[in-house]
Amino acid sequence: MAKHWKALLAAGTLALAVSQAHAEDQQLIKRGEYLAIAGDCGACHTEAGKAPFSGGHAIASPLGTIFSTNITPSKTAGIGSYTEQQFADALRKGERGDGSQLYPAMPYTAYAKLTDEDVAALYAYFMHGVQPVDVQPEKTALPFPFNLRFSMAAWNLLFLDSKPFQPDAKQSDEWNRGAYLVQGLTHCSTCHTPRNFLMAEQQDKNLQGASLGTWFAPDITAATLQGKPHWTRDMLAQYLATGHASNGATAGGPMLEAIDKSFSRMTPADRQAIATYLLPQDSAAAEPAPTNHWTPVRGDDTPQAAVSEGEQIYRNNCASCHNLTGEGLNGLPALQNHPVLNTPNADNVAMAVLDGVWPEHDQGMIGFAGELNDHQVAAVTNYVMQDIGYSKVQITEERVKSLRAGGDASPLMLVSRLGMAAAGIIVVIGLIWLRFRKRDKR
Repeated sequence: MAKHWKALLAAGTLALAVSQAHAEDQQLIKRGEYLAIAGDCGACHTEAGKAPFSGGHAIASPLGTIFSTNITPSKTAGIGSYTEQQFADALRKGERGDGSQLYPAMPYTAYAKLTDEDVAALYAYFMHGVQPVDVQPEKTALPFPFNLRFSMAAWNLLFLDSKPFQPDAKQSDEWNRGAYLVQGLTHCSTCHTPRNFLMAEQQDKNLQGASLGTWFAPDITAATLQGKPHWTRDMLAQYLATGHASNGATAGGPMLEAIDKSFSRMTPADRQAIATYLLPQDSAAAEPAPTNHWTPVRGDDTPQAAVSEGEQIYRNNCASCHNLTGEGLNGLPALQNHPVLNTPNADNVAMAVLDGVWPEHDQGMIGFAGELNDHQVAAVTNYVMQDIGYSKVQITEERVKSLRAGGDASPLMLVSRLGMAAAGIIVVIGLIWLRFRKRDKR
């Protein structure tokens, strides 16, 4: 009888251990899912209308189009055969399972900051929380010399800092959490830091704003955020959650996509931590004056001969939502004091006019690329910048034409080919010199 009870006890203990292990595995997978959301993995690896993380999303780069890979646990088309170490190397070193190099369109330069624990959680999620998809996406085929992936090893030697994040003992836990997210998982510097001619981030200008070809990622350093228009931590957290802030800011372009797919799905504590890191010294903002639900139309709409072309285009296309003076109508965004009018260029205003602003939820703005030509887009953009934003920044028709086409071509391709040609010439000269030297010795 005693043996029988011992056997039952052992079986119960084993069942409990298995149950606990399963619960821990599920918790790890769930944590990995959250980290994948915070890292915005789906933005690049999930194409609209296709299975999650099955790849094939086209990423425009100065070198050409890069197609994202399948990162489902498929053993034939994805990363199903990756060991945890191979997965970690892909995340933090830019090395694929076969040993070849990834392009830094994959932000491994930021993911290098991830802790081993977070890498393990992400691995658990992608191996056990994602459905495998046995479909190979379109291959990336960049022009010479960038099709030589091994060249990225030299780039990594120059620009990859592979040291994990180190907390600052002088700062609070919240600040350090925000620093870990901004520097690593949410990879904010990828867009907000200008790059040198080799497409590496300029560390001495960290988060000081950068052109993304079409949209402009603004300066988000503390000094700028504390200027005009003024930001507070609560405003930043609100902006990351909704794409709107009480200082009038509204998100558009790649930032709006990041908010829809990533920041808005993060915990309030993590959004607040990001705000704390970006604004170490917070200050209270003046409360906005209360407004009625219905905003009256302000400004004289009587036709005038002196009205500029840009103002007329604004009246015909924009005033019905933004008011004649840019105050906004009935809950629709105001343009007056909008942070976008305080940037060093007018690209974001022009891109909003061309493409519109469409979040996944709530109200959106239509684009006018099909209704307005380049000259008209430049005219209305300059009117908004100058007459509503009181900015001296202007845009040309030629710049609008470039934005409509996807931005200016990068000189990197020409520089690289000239560099390789010069290297080839040096090698040839060296071989000729060696040949003549051998002949002289004879």
